[in-house]
Amino acid sequence: MTPQDARRMCRDGHVAPTAGLAPGFTQCNMISLPADWAWDFLLFAQRNPKPCPVLDVTEAGRFDTALAEGADLRRDLPLYRIWRDGALTAEVPDATEAWREHPDLVTFLIGCSFTFEAPLMAAGIEMRHIAHCSNVPMYRTTRPCRSAGRMQGPMVVSMRPIAADRVADAATITARYPAVHGAPVHVGDPAALGIADLSRPDFGDAVPVREGEIPVFWACGVTPQAAVMASGVPFAITHAPGHMFITDIPDTVWHV
Repeated sequence: MTPQDARRMCRDGHVAPTAGLAPGFTQCNMISLPADWAWDFLLFAQRNPKPCPVLDVTEAGRFDTALAEGADLRRDLPLYRIWRDGALTAEVPDATEAWREHPDLVTFLIGCSFTFEAPLMAAGIEMRHIAHCSNVPMYRTTRPCRSAGRMQGPMVVSMRPIAADRVADAATITARYPAVHGAPVHVGDPAALGIADLSRPDFGDAVPVREGEIPVFWACGVTPQAAVMASGVPFAITHAPGHMFITDIPDTVWHV
């Protein structure tokens, strides 16, 4: 499937997590904010580059992006979240109507760890959520992000179980992709991040951690949604966790 095919499928109403779709092409998290909140968020992202690596920022009111010719950011993701006063008020497959509430929205596209999953799998490292046809598990942590203006909140992480003898390989491979979260932020004990129960993720779906495997945690682009909640942002549109924007940019662009 090409990125164009994947976006067309989403625009036509397909709703499902995008892990494994259009392999080899960059996927992005998305957050759209009124223009008067955009500077605060840009500074928040600059101060927290691991969970919020910005790949593109639109002009106020625009819903196109240089990352995908002809794309419509209001319609080309499979599922959107609408936030008001820091609370989730709706999930919709088309954000066009919500977009009209704030014609000055500025959209940030943020790197996603789905981008480095293809090289992990090419190295023989299983991605459990893809094998189970589910969404990657994501957790709010007790690790605070650096605040910026009115924006504050905790880091969110994604978790993948990795065989103990492949953890170093996984860390090395993902470290080569700093624009899409890079190396893990934590390996091992979930309690060190304030995660009480891996079977109860805050976002996404739980996956089993088998004997001989270690939970490995990467910074996650759902962190802006935790910041929206913690900061009481009056209005925002985001992707639903795991339901990403698929770009035309090859994953290899971000390899260093």
